[in-house]
Amino acid sequence: MTTPPTDRVAILIPALNEERAIREVVQGALQVSTRVIVVDDGSTDATAEHVADLPVTLIRHPRPMGKGAGLRDGFRLALTLEVDGVVTMDGDGQHLARDVPRLLAAARQHPDCIVIGARIRNREQQPAARRRANAVADWGISWGAATPIADSQSGQRYYPRAALRLADLHAEDFVFEAALLITACRELRLGVVSVPIDSRYEPQFRRSHFRPIRDIARITGYTVGRIWRYGGILRAYRDAHGRPPCIVDPPQDAGAPRDGLPAHGAAAPR
Repeated sequence: MTTPPTDRVAILIPALNEERAIREVVQGALQVSTRVIVVDDGSTDATAEHVADLPVTLIRHPRPMGKGAGLRDGFRLALTLEVDGVVTMDGDGQHLARDVPRLLAAARQHPDCIVIGARIRNREQQPAARRRANAVADWGISWGAATPIADSQSGQRYYPRAALRLADLHAEDFVFEAALLITACRELRLGVVSVPIDSRYEPQFRRSHFRPIRDIARITGYTVGRIWRYGGILRAYRDAHGRPPCIVDPPQDAGAPRDGLPAHGAAAPR
């Protein structure tokens, strides 16, 4: 089934030195949404030039400022548009635009939720060190959010419009994504659902900007601080680890209607 692109959801692609993959990623995104935002985070290669002729909004940072800054600037721009939410995708080709309609289908079922494209298919393709680091992050961020989360480190996510207003959170780089999950769950009372997607770690992908030891340490420090700040430590742990994450698996041909996503609907999983 072919679904016409929607203008009610923006696709946000932060990119740093992604000249090998960015054009294909953006072209795929344009098949899903007429509103595609690319944030070039101070690339020193031809990332920006490779999308310059495409109908996208391009934001360029004069120097690398980290993924958090890219998401923050993209969210601020999206808030000025008449969109119901934003889907984020990494610029290296690891995420496929063909999975976005499945995320949007899950968002229609759970409109008061952040939807994560969880890399739980073919998980054996993930490098062992990355798989262990992600498991540690899932355990801690779930506790911080007081709700179970599958693949808290995935960059392919749907954020409802309410979550975009968290753009000014004081967190940088990869910590920003953890901060979004924790704050959205704790303070906005949003839920989290996950849609299974394939793990893709292929030779053509550039080396990840994520550094497991450094970045997990930073995320852990932030998360511990949030757990302490919110209090109810044991209750939050039980809420996070007393039940499995909410996983929904719409069919591959799930489509997004042109009139966007409903403002209300099924209750968020808590």
